Amino acid sequence: MNSLIGTYECKADAKGRLMMPSALKKQLSPVVQKGFVLKRAVFQPCLELYPMDEWEAMMQNVNKLNRFKKKNNDFIRRFTAGVKFIELDASGRLLIPKDLIGFSGISKDVVVASAVNIIEIWDKDRYEQAIDDAAGDFADLAEEVMGQDDGDGIS
Repeated sequence: MNSLIGTYECKADAKGRLMMPSALKKQLSPVVQKGFVLKRAVFQPCLELYPMDEWEAMMQNVNKLNRFKKKNNDFIRRFTAGVKFIELDASGRLLIPKDLIGFSGISKDVVVASAVNIIEIWDKDRYEQAIDDAAGDFADLAEEVMGQDDGDGIS
């Protein structure tokens, strides 16, 4: 699957159903039939939606870990905590389970943001706060992560 593009604001209803934005649904159309995995994010109070092929690729890496090492076993347990298989309903909605709503703090206003090959689902206020918190450090972070010197000063 190609990289996903876009950040969208939408609403969740009282049952935790979220209408997938049409532009994102169009990008996901080749993988919708296989379903998705919805899980807690590792570093942020948001949810991550993996297309099934992306999840299976991630699990191939996780499955290589030696489970007789405590830290690996602990990681696997924490990484897969709350994982749910999700499908879009006939109306193109995604049902977010109550335990994952609790983790993410999602209420009514939601941000759905592409993150290369997965989708992050945020409570809008928490998303705005995370963006604001990272704004000052982003230039330094970009330089550290992407600014590898190839000898002639051009990255």
